[in-house]
Amino acid sequence: IRKSKGVEAVYKLVDTCAAEFEAYTPYYYSTYEEENEKRTSNKKKVVILGAGPNRIGQGIEFDYCCVQAVFALREMGIESIMVNSNPETVSTDYDTSDRLYFEPLTREDVLNIVEQERPEGVIVQFGGQTPLNIAVPLAEAGVPILGTSPDSIDMAEDRDRFQAMLRKLGILQPENGIATNAQEAIEVAEQIGYPVIVRPSFVLGGRAMEIVYDRGDLDYYIKSAVEVSPGKPVLIDRFLEDAIEVDVDAISDGHVTIIGGIMEHIEEAGIHSGDSACVLPPISLDADTLEQIKNYTKAIAKELKVVGLMNIQYAIKNKVVYVLEVNPRASRTIPFVSKAIGVPLARVATKVIMGKSLRELGLRKEIVTTHISVKESVFPFAKFPGVDTILGPEMKSTGEVMGIDRSFGLAFAKS
Repeated sequence: IRKSKGVEAVYKLVDTCAAEFEAYTPYYYSTYEEENEKRTSNKKKVVILGAGPNRIGQGIEFDYCCVQAVFALREMGIESIMVNSNPETVSTDYDTSDRLYFEPLTREDVLNIVEQERPEGVIVQFGGQTPLNIAVPLAEAGVPILGTSPDSIDMAEDRDRFQAMLRKLGILQPENGIATNAQEAIEVAEQIGYPVIVRPSFVLGGRAMEIVYDRGDLDYYIKSAVEVSPGKPVLIDRFLEDAIEVDVDAISDGHVTIIGGIMEHIEEAGIHSGDSACVLPPISLDADTLEQIKNYTKAIAKELKVVGLMNIQYAIKNKVVYVLEVNPRASRTIPFVSKAIGVPLARVATKVIMGKSLRELGLRKEIVTTHISVKESVFPFAKFPGVDTILGPEMKSTGEVMGIDRSFGLAFAKS
């Protein structure tokens, strides 16, 4: 409607000189008037979508990935155009990208920028879940999505398509179901068997996620925690008690998949991956289990046609490996893994997204370290007296610390 009436967004330079001198720093905000201050360029350019405002579950780890992507594009002679609405990050520093847009990460705002810049495409996999949520709408509007395709992203996030893919590959996942109303939720939970994990679909940081042990708990959750409707279904999974949780970060060029790191969680399954400490390489998993995890990861990457980064969360119970979820994007553990193995995975992934092969980039096999790296979470409990300090499936940490040593005990103590 806006466009049919001739109402188009224009861009203004942020006045870094308080009107004393002419501002040259190329970062912009949109408004609706006649004069457009955007400077054009004929160079090859790529748009990177950031993570948006910091919040629990989505923070500086994704900003690290975006900045690494900018560095990679610069090395390749490609202009980087950063879109983010968070001034408290490195990606929005005035000298990081070639051009910066302080804009919300919505379909309409990103389309306005794409129309102005005419880039080669848009990279959505470094900003966490926020850019991923608009990947399909952008693709439907004709925007080229670089790296893993929007269809593959949808396959990983659509519960039915994802189940069908795992069945085809012969990979197990915990019993699960979807409920669009309270009665359905009760029926699904009873069919699966308690305890179950319930959560809204398409959330990051485990928001409103809970472990439910009986019908009474489920009734309370449905009434108080979330709105359940056909447009807002609730996902219900069997909770694997006393299981070991494992995070895997991998990188693929569409043909070859290399494992970046396999991280064993120190807390058992049921604690959100962002809250659990983890160790790389794993210290208690046997060789057969590790080999199975690697094979599953490579098979899933091949089936999803991943180009760039991918994160998979596994649970191991009684030596049986289950897939919990697959994220065809950078995860919050990418900075940790990159520092642990000495390879900037986000930078390498950007070059892969732009058409380079892993072989060309010198990454031919998994890097096995001789040291132990441990990531421990940082919690804000001291700042908020009275807050619930019991960890569970909803993320509570606001940072992390890394420890490195020759032994697990010393690395854990340092972290």
